[in-house]
Amino acid sequence: MTSSPLLTVRNLSRSFGKLKAVDNISFQLERGKVIGLIGANGAGKTTTMRMLATLDFPDSGEIIINGTNAVDYPEKVRSLIGWMPDAFVPYKNTSVLEYIDFFARAYDIPSDKIGNALEDVINFTELGSLLDRMVDKLSKGQTQRLCLARTLISKPELLILDEPAAGLDPKARLEFKNLVHLLKDMGKTILISSHILSELGEMCDSLIFMDAGTIIHDGNKEDLLHTHDEQSGWPFEIELADADTDKLSMWLSLRPGWKFREQRKKGALASFHSNSPDAIAAELREMVKDIPVCGFRQCERRLEEAFVDILKQQPATEAAMLSTPSEVQTNTPPSSAI
Repeated sequence: MTSSPLLTVRNLSRSFGKLKAVDNISFQLERGKVIGLIGANGAGKTTTMRMLATLDFPDSGEIIINGTNAVDYPEKVRSLIGWMPDAFVPYKNTSVLEYIDFFARAYDIPSDKIGNALEDVINFTELGSLLDRMVDKLSKGQTQRLCLARTLISKPELLILDEPAAGLDPKARLEFKNLVHLLKDMGKTILISSHILSELGEMCDSLIFMDAGTIIHDGNKEDLLHTHDEQSGWPFEIELADADTDKLSMWLSLRPGWKFREQRKKGALASFHSNSPDAIAAELREMVKDIPVCGFRQCERRLEEAFVDILKQQPATEAAMLSTPSEVQTNTPPSSAI
């Protein structure tokens, strides 16, 4: 027996004046999965996430979290949700420990369980050595770990992370990615948005692409990476024994079915119209007669390429031409929402 999705979104819409920030979207999040939400600034990602977190309300549509309609009964689902915004302002004159303790009490964790709850998130986010430090004196990476600790303090089932790796240095980004893997192993369901598409590819089980408030792709990551653009063909990386990429470029331009895509340090990335092993073997035999090839392999599509290819297939809309703010705030968010 398969379990029901933790989150189901049906026909969700949200407008701000004439701007339709989210336009009739529907999707599901399976339990224990990591789902990436991808889109340019103004695509509707943050507005969607804020509605899922019950910090904003849709004009129409349903948000069902663990069987409860979050639009009609937001207070019943908030304990299931961990919300990590793309930016937050640390409180002044507040230590790391005081900050986490405040949110533990705001979530109404019983006083006899606060100690264990604090210990769990402090150990998980490795903030133990920073408990006495003022939160406005933390580095960017430390601040993100503090925000994650705040997000996890109520032991939520659904984590909604908006651009959690934005602005992090490579070391902090790797640490955060490892934390996401650990959270998945703990059975958490995670919706995560990011502009760093390569990182989402490493973390996520499936991907949702948004553009102009609509969903233009919702599916398995592997299927997306192993498909090809019909115009460009299948990608192949060709490594040369010398640095003469001009000769390779000329050969590819004269050979039917090939397209030179970009130069690499020791060769090039090119596309061939067929993925047939026999056809590829025949082309490679011809290539090595004229070109000093020392490496040849088929590549996965990069997520950036897949996203751009799908965008090209979308018709232009009035919403896409409007300037959409990347962070849209409601005037009066629910007072009980943390």
